Amino acid sequence: MAQRDAAPNGDGGLRDIVSAVSRGAPEYRQCPHPMYAALREQEPVCRLTPPHGIDTYLITRHDDARDALSDPRFSKDMRGAIDTYHAVYGSFFDALDDNVLFSDPPRHTRLRRVLRSAFTPRRVEQMRPRITEIAETILDECRGAGTVDLMASFAFPLPVAVLCELMGIPQEDRPEILEQFAVVTRSRFDPSRRAELKAAEERLQHRLERLIQDTRDHPSDTFLSDLVRGEEQLDDPELVASLWVLFFAGHKTTAYQIGNSVLNLLLHPEQAARLREDPRLVPGAVEEMLRFEGSVETSTFRYAAEEARIRDTVIPRGSLVQIAISAANRDPERFDAPDDLDVTREGLQGTHLGFGHGTHYCLGAPLARLELEIALTCLLRDFPDMRPVNLEETRGAWLKGPVPAFRGLEHLRLVLEPARPDGGPDGGPDGDPGEPTLATVASGK
Repeated sequence: MAQRDAAPNGDGGLRDIVSAVSRGAPEYRQCPHPMYAALREQEPVCRLTPPHGIDTYLITRHDDARDALSDPRFSKDMRGAIDTYHAVYGSFFDALDDNVLFSDPPRHTRLRRVLRSAFTPRRVEQMRPRITEIAETILDECRGAGTVDLMASFAFPLPVAVLCELMGIPQEDRPEILEQFAVVTRSRFDPSRRAELKAAEERLQHRLERLIQDTRDHPSDTFLSDLVRGEEQLDDPELVASLWVLFFAGHKTTAYQIGNSVLNLLLHPEQAARLREDPRLVPGAVEEMLRFEGSVETSTFRYAAEEARIRDTVIPRGSLVQIAISAANRDPERFDAPDDLDVTREGLQGTHLGFGHGTHYCLGAPLARLELEIALTCLLRDFPDMRPVNLEETRGAWLKGPVPAFRGLEHLRLVLEPARPDGGPDGGPDGDPGEPTLATVASGK
């Protein structure tokens, strides 16, 4: 059967949508869901022409996405297509990215087995009291500020602190290591910072090597100690790359998910009220938040190692394959009323694709779930009347850029209203209730 061109033809509206998605246009990055709905209906396997010039096929329906996430024809081994990888992400220090995320079996199987042995649900659950303590300490600092950027003041510091604890990074070493991580992260996609990036990545590599050696010399009850003392061990380059990917993926995804969840609870006050009334609903609500507005909008790097057909579209060998997690998680063929947020929705774990599916299902899912549960529980309990400083600013704060790796807020400026001793919210000065909440403004009241 002849290959079918997945680009739309004959429908100007659909052509405009494909163009916007290909370019990462501001209107698409601001709110991708209507465009994803159109693609699911009219072009579920869609050929994009992104700025990097590599043909990319976007998959938007849930059943196709689920299958594609575990399809061995779609490789994640960056070294199998290194030129394509560099075209998308730039040429940088490949040693850090030669990790479990960008590998295929059998190497991926070995790396994942070793990491999973030290990253068990039991270890994660044992961290509950400490994560709660960290969250409460950070929020105590926010309490006195009144107005905060929740992203900078809480959403990012929480997972960063948790990862430092998990890896056993001493308090006195954290500022240096975190600054090196920050320099690498902010420089990666900026060609003007190539020299800065190379130097920063080399410094980070050497610093992580020292951390690994210090852990060998002074073992403790930490994730990293388990890795370096385990029966099946990784070599030092593999350990360095593993620490990098766990830190990079483990803090951004959780931080953005905290922001997304808080924003959507503010936009849906009846849902927030249900959680305040019955905190036992929070774990299930976390799954719904991941489905409704997940922080991982599209899958990470995959390419067609061989020609593949999905529905009536042929994906040529060597093409990039992008799986729209956000689109799949709002597919009406899989979820009832998918555009409605419902914190009482049941049966989500194992059906939404917020943590992926198959071989590359997120290793850190148990930790992320726990952090999100604790973060939302503490915020709803301690700040029942939090509200945005500026509605329009909040609406325009979504991440921008041509590659929608993350769905999240650049900032979320809130007025935090702590709970009164009697359990009710504080008002403004002299009893003034303050500015209307985002939910009130949105409802037109």
